[in-house]
Amino acid sequence: MNRRNFNKLLVSSVALSFTACSSLTSVSLPKDKKRVVVVGGGFGGATAAKYLKKFSPETEVILIEQNENYYTCPFGNTVIAGMNDIEYIKHDYKTLESKYKVQVIHEKVAKVDGVAHTVILENGDVIPFHKAIVSPGIDFKYEKGYVEGSEMYSPHAYKAGPQTTLLREQLEGMKDGGTYVMVSPPNPFRCPPGPYERISLVAHYLKNNKPNSKIIILDQKAKFSKQGLFQEGWEKLYGDMIEWRSVEFGGKVEKVDPMKKEITTEDEVVKADVLNYIPSQKAGKLAFDSGLTKGDWCPVNTKTFESRIVKDVYVIGDASIASKMPKSGFSANSQAKIAALQITRKLRNKPIVNPPKLANTCYSLVAPNYGISVAAVYEAHEDKIIKVPGAGGLSPMNASEGFRATEAEYAVGWYKNQTADMFS
Repeated sequence: MNRRNFNKLLVSSVALSFTACSSLTSVSLPKDKKRVVVVGGGFGGATAAKYLKKFSPETEVILIEQNENYYTCPFGNTVIAGMNDIEYIKHDYKTLESKYKVQVIHEKVAKVDGVAHTVILENGDVIPFHKAIVSPGIDFKYEKGYVEGSEMYSPHAYKAGPQTTLLREQLEGMKDGGTYVMVSPPNPFRCPPGPYERISLVAHYLKNNKPNSKIIILDQKAKFSKQGLFQEGWEKLYGDMIEWRSVEFGGKVEKVDPMKKEITTEDEVVKADVLNYIPSQKAGKLAFDSGLTKGDWCPVNTKTFESRIVKDVYVIGDASIASKMPKSGFSANSQAKIAALQITRKLRNKPIVNPPKLANTCYSLVAPNYGISVAAVYEAHEDKIIKVPGAGGLSPMNASEGFRATEAEYAVGWYKNQTADMFS
């Protein structure tokens, strides 16, 4: 929805009022219903908006997302590797508007003011709320020579869209016999697009198009999730094409030159033909501007996802502190449903669900017909989220080709189901 349509909607549905001492346009709260404003239209925000209307059709739900289309990080690695086109991961908000009656506004949010209970847009509009859900995603820590703008030379491709396309173009343009270097970030980081799935699919592309090439991972960690499964697949499918260097053994980065595509480690200068530098991460800028952070991330009541700093504002997805849950799309989807459910119960003066259950499943493709996975069920307690013992688990080591192929099929099904759950 553009600015003109937004104003038409407001005129027709709510009363407009204007502050006497400000040029900002202010929209009064509806008298006969509650309003929840959701900021951010990704796995967390889009799911929250849809499920708020499913749980509570009488509630007015406004979703604010600056972009008219959303490109998912999950399956973004298949685009980089040429398995899918960018259109495969593109989605819009039309069904949320037409079927679920979510009011969608495509504008950028400047701040969520928890004291005034308002969302302030960069165009000057002010939208009051009874409750707000914020799903701001991640931002980057620019350091060691990788500054804002460096992504044009050495793409991180960690926010899907133009960066995804740029990294794909650079990979396609790399000479046979070239070197693809990835710098993998320290914990915690957004996953997907997991760095190790990306390396796997880049290796698949190179094996079939530029087989004399090499991949080096400079990891800022000593180990990573599903490490044994990934390395088993790399050895089986790609031989010695992939070289992983942990932070303890040659992976630690001292300095980066994005334009020259050079990485300085403790031991040497590594030169890349394609440099995929993934910076350290923190909560999205909006979380900092809205006073929702403590350190790099947003503390929340883990039973409801209400901010521990700002009352009536809920933070879900990558920006929230929800350990043991990983910062994944499935986690954000699960947290969004819990936040929507608990808000609905609070607005109806009913006790919250206690303790709520959450879940996460992550599929990774090591090749188009070779999948691995991890799954877990969680229970939220007073100040932490714990894994339910015996629920979930990892793919087995040394599984058959048929088993891996089936998991790859499940990965595709997972993606279709998750995006349908958000947008259809």
